[in-house]
Amino acid sequence: MGEGAPVRTSLFDEHVSLQANIVDFHGFELPIWYSSITEEHLACRSTAGLFDVSHMGSFRFSGKGVREWLETVATQKCSDIAPGRCAYTHFLDHDGFLIDDMIFAVVSEDEILGVPNASMIPVMWDWFNSVLPEDGSIILEDLSPATSILALQGPNAKSICESVLGSHNHVGRFKWSLIGENPLGISGWIQGTGYTGEAGYEIFVPNEDAPTLWRALIASGSTPVGLGARDTLRLEKGYLLSGVDFASPSLDDNKVLHRDSWETNVPFGLDVEHDFIGRDRVISHEPTDARLWGIKQLERGPLPRPGKSVEDMDGNEIGTLTSGAPAPSLERLGIGMGYISDVKPGDEVMIVASPRKKVRAVISRPPFV
Repeated sequence: MGEGAPVRTSLFDEHVSLQANIVDFHGFELPIWYSSITEEHLACRSTAGLFDVSHMGSFRFSGKGVREWLETVATQKCSDIAPGRCAYTHFLDHDGFLIDDMIFAVVSEDEILGVPNASMIPVMWDWFNSVLPEDGSIILEDLSPATSILALQGPNAKSICESVLGSHNHVGRFKWSLIGENPLGISGWIQGTGYTGEAGYEIFVPNEDAPTLWRALIASGSTPVGLGARDTLRLEKGYLLSGVDFASPSLDDNKVLHRDSWETNVPFGLDVEHDFIGRDRVISHEPTDARLWGIKQLERGPLPRPGKSVEDMDGNEIGTLTSGAPAPSLERLGIGMGYISDVKPGDEVMIVASPRKKVRAVISRPPFV
């Protein structure tokens, strides 16, 4: 976001009425929590959580051959994704460094909808425009200013969604559909995606419909959840956070966060059997190079935090944490992720919590729960 006052989503008044603790997040005024991070986190895992993620972007790509074009700039083999399905991908720059990750939906043979990260909307707008076909066959539109996004996540998400929008508006995991006729009279689209690791939906509606939908989903049993629990939920599942676990070289001089898809160690969204921008770097690594690994504390001590060094048991520095927090689902066990060299799951390491304190931990491949 640019300079000036933070942007308020269409649900800002709803957050205020719920006495949310609101913060400036990448230029948006959003709730960090309503009751507590732990309470909201556990509600999402056990029943259903409701998130305002309207700060995320919404792009439309359209034109003949749009999947084949997107495949040339994405690590995902987009031509394999059938209409009505969603998928996850990375976008790399010409040097092979990760600019942003994105979940996209193939609406039809000629249309794709994608969700860039909040702070990356202008960056990705410029990037996509720079790699569009010169013949104008693919058109890019930014739907973000007019679109609100509500994420309904958790074991009870399906029953709540059906009670509010009707059973015909349920979509399965990583499926996409227009929102059909419903008691609220709202329009938009719904997809079986989210960033908590729980079953659920992301619901895209015109801004004017967002408060009505928000109130109806809460009245039907969902718990409003803020950014704090959104972070711990995604960390427990080992999901990357843009600007924290990786950063576009155009925005950050911290080279620890300049990574490619191989280094992020994500088990989905990367297919090296097709040609895409940045592929040469992805396939150039040695097995001992640093990759993003999970880490779990084996003893009590200061919790793992971003920027803390990781050492092997001989005291050699082998990596740095990028994410870390107590895991509410694991009785506040300290977990984290970081780029660590030449390790495998089960290896014991030490987290350098301070100059005087190291905490024993074990390498793990997420998810943690």
